[in-house]
Amino acid sequence: MNIHFIDPLTDARWNDFVACHPQASAFHERGWLEALSRTYGYKPLALTTATVNEPLNDAMVLCRVSSWITGTRLVSLPFADHCEPLLNGPAELAEYMICLREECDRRGWRYVELRPFSSAPEVGNGLRPSASFWTHELDTTPSLEQLFRGLHENSFRRKIRRAEKEHLSYEVGNSQSLLDEFYRLLLVTRRRHKVLPQPRAWFRNLIEGLGDKLQVRLASKDGVAVGAMLTLRHQSSLVYKYGCSDESHHTSGAMPFLFWKLVEEAKATGVDKIDLGRTDLDNEGLIRFKDRLGTTRKLMTYYRYSDGKEHRGMTGWSSRGFRGFCSILPDTLFTTAGGVLYRHIG
Repeated sequence: MNIHFIDPLTDARWNDFVACHPQASAFHERGWLEALSRTYGYKPLALTTATVNEPLNDAMVLCRVSSWITGTRLVSLPFADHCEPLLNGPAELAEYMICLREECDRRGWRYVELRPFSSAPEVGNGLRPSASFWTHELDTTPSLEQLFRGLHENSFRRKIRRAEKEHLSYEVGNSQSLLDEFYRLLLVTRRRHKVLPQPRAWFRNLIEGLGDKLQVRLASKDGVAVGAMLTLRHQSSLVYKYGCSDESHHTSGAMPFLFWKLVEEAKATGVDKIDLGRTDLDNEGLIRFKDRLGTTRKLMTYYRYSDGKEHRGMTGWSSRGFRGFCSILPDTLFTTAGGVLYRHIG
């Protein structure tokens, strides 16, 4: 099998391939890859068996992440919850891994990481499990009445009714004003959780790359934004990627209200599933929150081929002391630190 490297940012076949492949997701979109490149300097590349004059019928997309702190590696894909190899079976994946192992060894890269969603690759091709997460998916094909009954009474149905009584207003789109309110709430939420925020440029670049496939949903109380979410659409699937809120207004039911608006709009626009992303296995609060939406939970595992050497890394960036320090930084330094460090995480 002859495998070739192509540039998905410039190859004219990429958009049509992603639009037609049944296992492609929002994370395969050129707009996602462009935002990774423009924000963090990552180099997207794809492997395929198609020659330059043939249509694409298989591909694996990755990004080269180069960092003086965490080393150089290939990741499929950075900051994506999952990225399915768009191949034609396990035998083809084995051939692709031979190519990736040879490239990794030849260039002295730290590792290759795959983040498949639907199936686990065979471990005999040099891959080993590296991390596991829960994923949650909501099937939106039942009626709205059935979906509403599937919500947890106290966590969602009661709070949705409360939001209606509170007369929360609702906006959706990807305008600069909506992005500004979303990012303000993101900073509040990330500070509350004592983690650094993504740089504003990341979201601006996502909007520029994905256009109307990206939507910001905003809930406001008396003209003040109290909850927001950012979603990505690919074909008949929606990804709930980021959510944020003002804790002082949690009793207004803003986030359950936004989730229900998302479900209503999904039904109205032909979306048949909502992907709620990955959750750390020990994050019991978030797992419970997603379970109570009536979702289906599934274990997802990432896999790596590594050079086997010890490497330095950012082992302290998520420590309690570092998180506490970040939480007291002024806004300017808070956002700057996120912009500096995120490019090393990938």
